[in-house]
Amino acid sequence: MKVLVTGGAGYVGSVTTHRLLAAGHEVVVVDDLSTGHRDAVAEAATFHEANIAELGGLLGRWGIEAVVHFAAKSLVGESTVDPSLYWRNNVGGTLALLESVRAAGVGRVVFSSSAAVYGDPDEVPIPETAATRPASPYGATKLAIDLALGDYAAAFGLTTTSLRYFNVAGALLDGGTRVGERHGTETHLIPLALDAVRGARPALKLFGEDYPTPDGTCIRDYVHVIDLADAHVKALELAEAGTNQIINLGSSAGYSVREVLKAVQEVTGQDVPLEPAPRRAGDPATSVASNAKARDVLGWQPGRDLQQMVADAWSFAQEY
Repeated sequence: MKVLVTGGAGYVGSVTTHRLLAAGHEVVVVDDLSTGHRDAVAEAATFHEANIAELGGLLGRWGIEAVVHFAAKSLVGESTVDPSLYWRNNVGGTLALLESVRAAGVGRVVFSSSAAVYGDPDEVPIPETAATRPASPYGATKLAIDLALGDYAAAFGLTTTSLRYFNVAGALLDGGTRVGERHGTETHLIPLALDAVRGARPALKLFGEDYPTPDGTCIRDYVHVIDLADAHVKALELAEAGTNQIINLGSSAGYSVREVLKAVQEVTGQDVPLEPAPRRAGDPATSVASNAKARDVLGWQPGRDLQQMVADAWSFAQEY
């Protein structure tokens, strides 16, 4: 299958590109390189530096059969300060992309959605049927795209899958292939903790120690980026024609911030320097996915544990 990967120079998009190629697909990557890295794109993929809103009739010319869509702005804080950027880029860009998909007769779209659509959950683990109450414009744009995909599937016969995932970590380390997190503005716990350990940034801020959890810190669901990428490949290959699916990607288990920091200490042999800080607005105490639907529909469940995620992220971090 000839697959277009939008945002394929980013973290998850670049790893997914490698896994699609390994599964025998032909891959075309589009990325505007505003946050992605050209050197993260697999050499075997065809690369175009472009904005997804400006593709027009190129998908037909390129012979694209399916799209895996990652391209998006993804900083929660930035989305609160400048929501217009997020609605224009994420939602406006996706609608333009979907019109390109329709014009080219592309049949399948797999979308990189987010657990941010749920906000503070009423139940844990969180099922796909849970109420959606995004606490940021970023989460709201992801939800808007989920809804748009459902409408396009119903009206135009597209096969669409929204994969709502939780916390991604780890790196792809395969021979000479080394792909991991290199965000200009880093917000994820594991790379922030590793940066603090190696002196690349000051002490890690510990946001809140009084949550109603066993050790007082937030609990989150973590999935290795390779497991996550493999779920995208499965969604692309296994989705039933003409259907719209929303599927959570998580482990159905969670780790507290303190447990993650313990894993970092065990992997690196060093304590993480900490700076206590107040809770952040909108942070739920616990956010853990139910992955029952992913098991049933995709035959997928994560195979790599927290220790492996931290070890791979640490190996990658020491190179950059």
